[in-house]
Amino acid sequence: MNSTKMSLEDEVRQLAEQAYHLHLISGYGEGPERGEYQLVCQGKPKHFSYEEARSLLKNMLKETDSSEEA
Repeated sequence: MNSTKMSLEDEVRQLAEQAYHLHLISGYGEGPERGEYQLVCQGKPKHFSYEEARSLLKNMLKETDSSEEA
């Protein structure tokens, strides 16, 4: 596994942990397929590529930051 892929996985785990503690998602972890990440949103597990998960989590966290500033 190359270092770029490893850092992407680490970033996604960190973002998921932040989103979980802010109650934006109710669960997270590696998906059943290789290269997938699972996020539990509104009680339903959904599977994403690590790139998709990173983008989704960043947007969730960004929206939270924006709403706190308003």
